[in-house]
Amino acid sequence: MAKTAIDNLGWGVNLILTIFFDPLVQGINRILRGNLIIGVIWIITGGIFGIGWIVDIVTMITKKDITVLA
Repeated sequence: MAKTAIDNLGWGVNLILTIFFDPLVQGINRILRGNLIIGVIWIITGGIFGIGWIVDIVTMITKKDITVLA
């Protein structure tokens, strides 16, 4: 999977963008990764009616080392 400009941001910046602008940022990120239809659906439905927004936040937090959060 190709890395995008959003992937090159720091973990904290990416988390803040996900919390406040998830449908737009993650929709664009999905489009840039080649998932055009999923990206457009993500943007139009607001992160699949909020469910995808919560999943993105939980996924970002759990994939990171716990010591960084301490």
